[in-house]
Amino acid sequence: MSEVADVGSSDRVAAVVIMAAGAGTRMRSARAKVLHPLAGRSMIAWAVEAASALEPEQLVVVVGHQQEQVEAHVAELAPQARFAVQEQPRGTGDAVRAALGVLPGVTGDVVVTSGDVPLLQGDTLRDLVQAHRAGGHAVTVLTAVVPDPTGYGRVVRDGEHVRRIVEQRDAGEAELAITEINAGVYVFDAATLAEGIANLQAGNAQGELYLTDVVAHAGATGRTVGVQVLADHLQTEGVNDRVQLAERAAELNRRILRRWMLAGVTVVDPATTWVHAEVDLAEDVTLLPNTSLEGATSIGRGATIGPDTTLVSVEVGEGASVLRTHAELAVIGPRATVGPFSYLRPGTELGAGSKVGAFVETKKAIVGEGAKVPHLSYCGDAVIGAGANIGAGTIFANYDGVTKSTSTVGEHSFIGSDSVLVAPVHIADGAYVAAGSTITGDVGPGELAVSRGQQRNVRGWVARKRAGTATAAAAEAAQAGTTIEGERA
Repeated sequence: MSEVADVGSSDRVAAVVIMAAGAGTRMRSARAKVLHPLAGRSMIAWAVEAASALEPEQLVVVVGHQQEQVEAHVAELAPQARFAVQEQPRGTGDAVRAALGVLPGVTGDVVVTSGDVPLLQGDTLRDLVQAHRAGGHAVTVLTAVVPDPTGYGRVVRDGEHVRRIVEQRDAGEAELAITEINAGVYVFDAATLAEGIANLQAGNAQGELYLTDVVAHAGATGRTVGVQVLADHLQTEGVNDRVQLAERAAELNRRILRRWMLAGVTVVDPATTWVHAEVDLAEDVTLLPNTSLEGATSIGRGATIGPDTTLVSVEVGEGASVLRTHAELAVIGPRATVGPFSYLRPGTELGAGSKVGAFVETKKAIVGEGAKVPHLSYCGDAVIGAGANIGAGTIFANYDGVTKSTSTVGEHSFIGSDSVLVAPVHIADGAYVAAGSTITGDVGPGELAVSRGQQRNVRGWVARKRAGTATAAAAEAAQAGTTIEGERA
């Protein structure tokens, strides 16, 4: 019999091997298959997270195709990870043989999983390890019963134990009728794994070294091969093309939304609402249709987001309202209102009860408590004091072609519509800027700044310059009407 690890209270294992060497040709992408994202994380990031639930003493990622991309990404996710290189795509058995090359002398439990099964959960791996130890198995295979087993290896049982696993191309008619499939996730006793790998032969339709043949070897040499049937079969679904990527992403999103709804979040239309894994939502948040919350976005209690809104790593305070808005790396304070059709760029900070309205763009703008930027304005590199009001069409002209500079507007000051503040200028507290002004100098407390030409009306201009037009006719009629009314008066 094999040397089998004792059952213990710890889930920790000797090693986890994540297979991520495949070419992923059906993705038709310059990006490595396992780097394609779902819910804000790459597929392999989901695999690393699941593996971390076991607190492995060693984490090995098997790389091959587009090796540099995968290694660089995994190094950021898990600096402790080690890499094994599968030089040629010769099957799963060859991939694990490469992994054992960087695990000399390993003993205990070795878990093998894949980098392209993003729905697999850490709890599932813990349950698998516990079943493996409780049964005293040399190998334990994760399986699932699926509606359509096409393409998967079939599990041929001998009662409670696995006799062998037959790949689709090698299966006979009776084996193809089996609906219990191999999930491609295993726990091996390290000695059994090493012995089985050493005895692999490429005697199959694809000419590859199958890891599943290690399972058959264990059974043939008198070792017990256990089975853990996973009721949630969707966790076993892999990704081989972009159709499957979209399907897995939709299922992952459905699960994320369900978790948040059970935690007290209202999602009006789950079919059009997307929430990344790192997003944090408080109770009584309402998400309206066509909302996408991405990155490290956090939403405070009672806030309403959407419809038609995308927030990327945005902090939203309690009771805020964000309508038809795109925002990134911004802070929206409690009870603030944003939108519709607002664009908050990185560095924007909106104070409590402030307002950014329709067709307003902000960038590195600090808007104070209760301040308002209601309409059709650009606020770049701006500091706006509490209670200030920025009139429609105001431009903070922050760039002179070489340098970007900051302008400030003091508390409870008023900027008239269609004004331009040419940075850097300082509008003091309690000041006014007249509508249509171009401000190039500072404005003191309580002052009114006016910077525009004096209005001049040229009498008779239309009659002389636009004679014979509808405008001239309208002017002539209006003048006649004025004369008549004046005579009557």
